[in-house]
Amino acid sequence: RISMQESTQILFVDTPGIFAPRKRLERAMVQAAWTAAADADLCLFLVDAKRGLDEAGKTVLEGLADINASPILVINKIDLVPPANLLPLIERLQKSGSFRATFLVSAQSGNGCAELLSTVAASLPEGPWLFPEDQLSDLSNRAIAAEITREKLFLQLHQELPYSTTVETEAWAESENGREIRIDQVIYVQRPSQKGIVLGKGGRQIKAIGEAARLELEIILEARVHLFLFVKVRERWQDDAERYGEMGLDFPS
Repeated sequence: RISMQESTQILFVDTPGIFAPRKRLERAMVQAAWTAAADADLCLFLVDAKRGLDEAGKTVLEGLADINASPILVINKIDLVPPANLLPLIERLQKSGSFRATFLVSAQSGNGCAELLSTVAASLPEGPWLFPEDQLSDLSNRAIAAEITREKLFLQLHQELPYSTTVETEAWAESENGREIRIDQVIYVQRPSQKGIVLGKGGRQIKAIGEAARLELEIILEARVHLFLFVKVRERWQDDAERYGEMGLDFPS
């Protein structure tokens, strides 16, 4: 995600989660997260105010200390927690790491976000812009479309198949006036039984996933979108280096 704050261009890198990896794909995701953190000019450590600092969060803080990062602490969803509960959480978090600043925000309402963005912009080193002013992402439209469908897939399935699915945009066709776009995507699963979960009874699940993705794509692309989703079984897709490239991940040995 690319954000403009007056004359400052900010590139936000939303990394995969950091956890104890067991499978090849999980190792690639964790590796990508740490690589992004090490390459970044500034790290934001985001904490869910309702969840607090869990073991996964502690692991991230320890890792950030190892790469000499002094992150900004961002406590989100403050509107869902009684004010009396926030102070103990803030004190605990500030004792757990070395932060250059602390912000209490609500991403949903936008409360505190402007101040956070202003501080991020002021904390970045000077340098040339890497992208045009009106560009909102460094991803191609095909990649953005796949990410949106993947997100809707996870939300609809409630993480029932967290790392057993991936989405690829296979075809993209625009009308001459650019007002209509046809997008063909494939959802890959590892087993036939997972295909049934994604499709749902009478195809209801895949229809809900497609509808949610289509609505968001129409807002982003500012065009009428015709989205066609197909589910295919590829048993060892997690061992296919090409699939990792499509997701922007390095293929781990």
